[in-house]
Amino acid sequence: MTYCAIDFGTSNSALALARPGTPEVPRLIPLEGSNLTLPTAVFFNTDEHRQVFGRQAIAEYIDGYDGRLMRSLKSILGTHLADASTEIGDGASMPFTEIIGLFLRHLLQAAQREAGGPVTQAVMGRPVFFVDDDPKADAAAQSQLEAAARSVGLRDIVFQYEPIAAAFDYESTLDHEEVVLVVDIGGGTSDFSLVRVGPERVRQAERHDDVLGHYGVHVAGTDIDKRVALASVMRELGYQALDTLGREIPNRVYFDLSTWHLVNALYSPKRMSEFEQMKHLYVDPKHPTRMARVLRDRLGHGLIGVSEKAKIAVSNGGDTLVDMSVVESDLSMAFDEATMARAAAEDAARIVAAARETTRQAGVREHDVAAVYFTGGSTGLRFLADAIATAFPNATAVRGDPLASVAKGLGIYAQRLFGG
Repeated sequence: MTYCAIDFGTSNSALALARPGTPEVPRLIPLEGSNLTLPTAVFFNTDEHRQVFGRQAIAEYIDGYDGRLMRSLKSILGTHLADASTEIGDGASMPFTEIIGLFLRHLLQAAQREAGGPVTQAVMGRPVFFVDDDPKADAAAQSQLEAAARSVGLRDIVFQYEPIAAAFDYESTLDHEEVVLVVDIGGGTSDFSLVRVGPERVRQAERHDDVLGHYGVHVAGTDIDKRVALASVMRELGYQALDTLGREIPNRVYFDLSTWHLVNALYSPKRMSEFEQMKHLYVDPKHPTRMARVLRDRLGHGLIGVSEKAKIAVSNGGDTLVDMSVVESDLSMAFDEATMARAAAEDAARIVAAARETTRQAGVREHDVAAVYFTGGSTGLRFLADAIATAFPNATAVRGDPLASVAKGLGIYAQRLFGG
């Protein structure tokens, strides 16, 4: 029986597949063209009455096809939205968990094509906490994800913490034993595991005692994306501008416009009417004019994409020019790493505090951590990675594959469980 390992991520997903009849560790397979990762996105194209996934989903939405784009699906698990339905276009609706199932089915179909037959066993990654400080909601989130996976044909499902999976990938490169803090910062969660690793330990089937501690917070890349959007493009639409009485313009519309899964709600007649009723508050008439155009032409997700590009452009230093010509010709603004770091300082502090809390709960001194292993797309933000590394002064900073380390580690774990 062919088995697989699935990294269902908030921003990107990957899948590792066993090669039948061989002792090899499951390898990552292409999920979109030659790409080994797939953006976790579904677009319900109502113009052509079909669903598309990944990069194609985002491209068709940006190209102006009518429909509904869904991203950050993982962040819905464990919340009140998980049991709700959402509009997908043409008056139709679908439960959020069923949409997650559609995406998992797309991943599994790629695995089955590659395997040439059924794939029914899987190790699936999960964050340390789907939901912070709510064990009941966290357990519900895993149950919802498992139910979605079973609905598409997976029968034997085992979960593993994503940062622990990343530790398995790191361990495969070592020739000595050490204590490593795995830092896995993705789109929705920042997860940390303190793990004892080494070449002799690889051969052990049971590794429970090597996991010294794990902790996490529901603050990560999408939160920083929101901070960047608010610090850049939203200011040109009137965020934190003052009204005629010197008060700050109500900011709910800007926070929603900076949040992927809330953007579409702004296009409802009710929310459009709410904005119309506050247009008179603005001192600068450019701001409500631009915002009205964004809502009328449904430019919200495109603007989040613009701010995400700005984040990436300055992630390792320097500055960039944010192009907002989609809203108004010749509209742009300067943006740099220092501005991003200031905007995201509160989120960064929470993430660093969670890293420290991991070692505290494990009873390990920060000075005794030998390595900090970074994985997850958001660890590419220099200001954030540097802040974490500074908290562990004796540790070597090691960069894993930002998008594939977890999937590779889940594959290693899947081989130990199912490869016998």
